[in-house]
Amino acid sequence: MATTVMSDVDLKRAVEAELSWDPSIKAPAAIGVRTKDGIVTLSGYVESYAEKLAAERAALSVSGVRAVVNDIEVRLPTSGQRTDEDTARRAAQALDWTTGIPRDQIKVAVDDGWITLKGTVDWYYQKVAAEDAVRNLTGVKGVINLIEVRPTANKDVVKSKIEEALKRNAELEARRIQVETIGNKVILRGTVRSWWQKKEAERVAWQAPGVTQVENQIEVIA
Repeated sequence: MATTVMSDVDLKRAVEAELSWDPSIKAPAAIGVRTKDGIVTLSGYVESYAEKLAAERAALSVSGVRAVVNDIEVRLPTSGQRTDEDTARRAAQALDWTTGIPRDQIKVAVDDGWITLKGTVDWYYQKVAAEDAVRNLTGVKGVINLIEVRPTANKDVVKSKIEEALKRNAELEARRIQVETIGNKVILRGTVRSWWQKKEAERVAWQAPGVTQVENQIEVIA
């Protein structure tokens, strides 16, 4: 059966409709959408970093979208503006309140509303948890996560565990995904039917102990 490919115009309308449907996006009309061969570029402005991420998630959820370029600018309203000192203090507190992360190994820097996280952790989920803890704070324009995952595992163990985890995942067709490891780096290849499945395979790979880098070469074939 032939695969129906959505035109750029139809894909643009679908993304715009999804942006309007998402209640966490306050002003969808302020977000511009361009489409080309399944690649969506978002522009315009929103009032918070969380809203910028919500717009990206909404666009990626649309069938036929292969990738998203998020050029949306965060323009904080007067009520949402904070000094860098205040943002740094609240970010540090948020990390202190987050369980499961090595707090003494994570450092915070703030410059013009942008938070930079540095340090080392044992697990990738700890890196994600640290970012999740600070990205929704009022006054944040963006987060740069430079936290490193320290290598701890043998590559053969990592490869087998990832392959087993992919097979257990009901949302993925594991036979269409190939796993390669080089030291603590994981390379994923193959094909999936949606961007969500591509990111899900990457998430599974990151869960393996000792993984410090995932190169996701999986192709999305709608």
